[in-house]
Formats: sequence, C-alpha cells, structure tokens
Amino acid sequence: MIPASNDNSLARLKAETLVESLDWLQQFHGRIVVIKFGGNAMVDEQLQEAFAQDMAYLRYVGIKPVVVHGGGPQITARLAELGIQSEFRAGMRYTDEQTIEVVRDVLRNRIGSKLAELIQGFGAGAKVLSGEDDNLFKAVRLKAQSAEGEIDLGLVGEVRSVNPRVVLESLERGEVPVVSTVAPSNQGELLNVNADLAAASLAIALGAEKLMILTDVPGLYADWPNRESLVSEITTTELRELMPKLESGMIPKMQACLNAMDGGVRKAHIIDGREPHSILLEIFTASGVGTQVIA
Repeated sequence: MIPASNDNSLARLKAETLVESLDWLQQFHGRIVVIKFGGNAMVDEQLQEAFAQDMAYLRYVGIKPVVVHGGGPQITARLAELGIQSEFRAGMRYTDEQTIEVVRDVLRNRIGSKLAELIQGFGAGAKVLSGEDDNLFKAVRLKAQSAEGEIDLGLVGEVRSVNPRVVLESLERGEVPVVSTVAPSNQGELLNVNADLAAASLAIALGAEKLMILTDVPGLYADWPNRESLVSEITTTELRELMPKLESGMIPKMQACLNAMDGGVRKAHIIDGREPHSILLEIFTASGVGTQVIA
C-alpha cells in the first residue's frame, strides 16, 4: 500500500503545464513543422536523445515534424580519419569528388540513420531520406564572391527546386522524415548544400507552419557580442536591416528564416539546441525560447 501525500504542488504544476499546451496543440494539430537539427545537439548524446524524444512526442500529439540536418563536425572528423584534409574557402567547405562521397555517407548512413533509430526507440516511425530521393532537391553549383572575384567551391550548391512528394508520403505513413542535405544537379553532379537554406526551401514546399533552426547560442543578438542585445522577436523588415551587421555564422540561419517567411511559412525561429527539449519549450509554452521571426 502506498501512503497518500498531501503535497500536490508538483502534480498541479504538471497539470497547469498540460493545460497551457492546449491552445498550441489546437493550433498545430495536423500541421507540418520543419526543424533544422544542428549544432551541439548533434554531437551530445543526451541532447540527441532529448531531441529524438521531442520528435516522437510531436508525432504522437498530432503534429508532423520534418527533420533536416547537416553534419559539419562529423564530416570533418571522418575526412581526418581517412587522411583527407578539410579545406574551407570563404567560410564554406571546398568539396571535390572524393569529399562529396564522404559527405553523402556521413550525412545519411551515420547521422541520419542514428537519429532515425533514436526516434524509433521512443516509439515513432522514422524515415531516412536525402535530397537524392525521388527528386526531393535539385541544386545548382554555387560560387563565392570576393574582392578578387569568384571563388571556386567545387561540388557545393544551393537548392533551386523541391519535389516534396517523398516527404509527404512519409508523413502520411505516420513517420518522421529525417532528411540529409546533398542534392543532384540537372547535370548529374551530386552537390553539398547548406542545411539551413535547404530546410527553408523544404518548409516552403511543404506549406509548413513553422521553420525551427537549432543553434549553439540562445538566439539572435542585435549587437554581438553584447549579451544584453538578445532579441526575443523580430520582424522580417527589422531583420533585413540587421543582416549586414550579423556575425558570419548566423547569416545563413537568418537568411533561411527570411526565405521561409517570404515563401509563405508563417513563423520562423532560432532556438538554442543546447537546452534539452527546447523544441517542446518553444511550441508548447507562452514564453517560448530563442528568437522568433514574424512578418
């Protein structure tokens, strides 16, 4: 026999949290949310598990998460194991034919497969995909610009078209699609594409309700490194004005938010992936976390 307890404060707090989530459950039930999985959450095992648990939870409450991921640190580590030196030009990985095969293998067979297994371990179905599957992504080669002219990046590209059929079919089966970001060109080349921008393109094609991008900082700082300049909400007009002043690593993430909003996605968010269950905190609490971009 278990003795009765008069201290119901914790139970009440849990009940209040569930009640608070009701409005958000009603708003997002049946809707698609695209989440860019990246940063420290990709390399910390406890954060990986918390993220996978969040994805399974969303699926069971009737929300449709779609995960898009890159894998820079893991790619660099694997190249080093193989004795291949990583080269960066204009802040982007120079990708030759040898490197792109490593990128493809690491993204799909190591990162994507592991994440799908974790999601399945929490009871939800998951499907490993890449931009190569069923013409999901088509990309064109990208060249960087400098004061001296164009910079050759090799097999690096940007997504130009999206056919979301394979993702929609996965969602209809009740799965969580886990998408890695390599994409073929019309010339038959396989290209390494930026995961933030690819996630935005996919969110637009899916008519997603939200784009959520995990980072390793609490959100967008209007005046980095001033820690007091953290922004909780910003309009697209304000963000466009701020873009030239941003730290280089934040630019593709904020550009992805702008692209998504311009393409009809209702809201975009930058979220600290170092915080366990940050996805649930953002979706199901009134205060939210990180930085929200609104029209």
